[in-house]
Amino acid sequence: MQITINGQTIDVQDGLTIMDACAIAGIDIPSLCYLKDVSSNASCGICVVEVKGARSLLRSCITQITEGMEIVTNSQRVMDARRMNLELLLANHPQDCLICDRNENCELQQLTFDLGMHGMRFVRTRKEILPKDETSASLVRDPEKCILCGRCIAVCREVQSVQAIDFSGRGSKSKVATFMDLGLGVVACTSCGQCALVCPTGAITEKSSIDAVWKDLHNHEKIVLVQTAPAIRVGIGEAMGMPYGSLVTRQMVAGLRKLGFSKVFDTNFTADLTIIEEGHELIKRIKTGGVLPMITSCSPGWIKFIEHFYPKSLPHLSTCKSPQQMFGAVAKTYYAEKTGLDPRNIIVVSVMPCTAKKFEARRPEMDSAFHYWQAKMNLSDADHFYDVDHVLTTRELARMFKETGIEFAHLPEENFDSPLGESTGAAVIFGTTGGVMEAALRTAYEVYTGKTLANIDFNAVRGLNGIKEAEVDLDGTKIKVAVAHTLKNARKLLDEIENGTSPYTFIEVMTCPGGCLGGGGQPIPTNTEIRKMRAESIYYEDAHKGIRKSHENPEIHYLYKEFLLEPLGEKSHRLLHTKYIERKN
Repeated sequence: MQITINGQTIDVQDGLTIMDACAIAGIDIPSLCYLKDVSSNASCGICVVEVKGARSLLRSCITQITEGMEIVTNSQRVMDARRMNLELLLANHPQDCLICDRNENCELQQLTFDLGMHGMRFVRTRKEILPKDETSASLVRDPEKCILCGRCIAVCREVQSVQAIDFSGRGSKSKVATFMDLGLGVVACTSCGQCALVCPTGAITEKSSIDAVWKDLHNHEKIVLVQTAPAIRVGIGEAMGMPYGSLVTRQMVAGLRKLGFSKVFDTNFTADLTIIEEGHELIKRIKTGGVLPMITSCSPGWIKFIEHFYPKSLPHLSTCKSPQQMFGAVAKTYYAEKTGLDPRNIIVVSVMPCTAKKFEARRPEMDSAFHYWQAKMNLSDADHFYDVDHVLTTRELARMFKETGIEFAHLPEENFDSPLGESTGAAVIFGTTGGVMEAALRTAYEVYTGKTLANIDFNAVRGLNGIKEAEVDLDGTKIKVAVAHTLKNARKLLDEIENGTSPYTFIEVMTCPGGCLGGGGQPIPTNTEIRKMRAESIYYEDAHKGIRKSHENPEIHYLYKEFLLEPLGEKSHRLLHTKYIERKN
């Protein structure tokens, strides 16, 4: 159909909104509440346009085009209305931009500049000062900075199906809140952080560990080890001003050394270890009639989700800890013994794309290394330590780089330290949806059949479809597998399990859209196009790795030979496996 935008006639397809049509015409319509694939509730009123024949201005994010429609996006009436609506939002917004976590990456701040705002005429209408919600181990909510756009509510409800937050109150008392204002740390929140990722302001942010990490880095009595998740290498470059999806693995290593970490290790090492343990666990369940389908357990938001909403299905979870937690346990036992270090002086810092990792690191059961040493060193409860001490998001690491003036684009390329820095291509793909499944199949097939895979690329489980499935022939034993990302899609697979109709033997679940590379701690913005670019870089690194199967990692062989002895053995059970609990909603 033909429409006219600012006097220019263009041909567009039917079914588009005015905002979409304007984008095709090269016109960016501003908005604070609309976010593609997440929210379109038309609450902010910033996206208004003038349409011939309409009595009032129309909200372009929800109004569909019609044949012959004449649209004006830049009239005085439109510009005045946008400024007025923005000014009303600013009346209740704090003026602490310079010390806000979202300074220079805030849509409200940017829009204020873009629309040429030079002052505010309106006084604050909200009577009370709303307190911060700091009950969560992962996230901080600051209702004072909330502009009621509804994005966080939409992503929690529509993408994750959790509904931990919603609107409450009316008029000037309207706010986003948890049930009975109990706080995110009390209600059935999975700590996934997607709310923080879509928030246009600083109303929801990760709970910062930066100061605690600096304190330990400056304590010369501590040995501070850092581990980096697979998705960090395709996210940290963006946060430092490089193109989306930049693969910066070795520059990242150099940057971490400049920050003062004693050793720079790779979570990919324990991703390979996870595959060995998980692969053997799957084979054992298949051969002995164990609980099937078995479901992956490396995504902590997903674990908290099933504990809250589907506790009857907990036996389906693999008992393997996540790679982050396996690393902490191995670093403070095997590595401590190998290097003669007192585990009480070892600090493990994780750099993760995931805010839920902060919660996971403080689960009470994640202290296996302490219990390993308790009898050996006659430790008391006062000596207690967790396997992982601090968790930084990608965004937090970027802030640390910027604090120290590191010019990331000019860093040299350096390698991870040994022995906990050696990894395979199978470990790298943990960072994207389908990656854990593919890595597991590469190993499980060869361990189960004793044969070499002709083609190790399982393309059927790749891509951003919400649920993917494949059939794998293990030398005559055919199994069906499924991959889901987002908790809404996980819910569909769990419903099948609980009603007895699941056809699968093995299921991978990732909490966040696109997997870890779309995690709640990744750079802002994160959208479908950016996720695709990050995934391409993940698969590129996998394809160019010298070793691409977890069971061929030589350092993993040494770990079993020198310490663990065998997969699913006694030490593995104590250090690398865990249990789950039923949580109240």
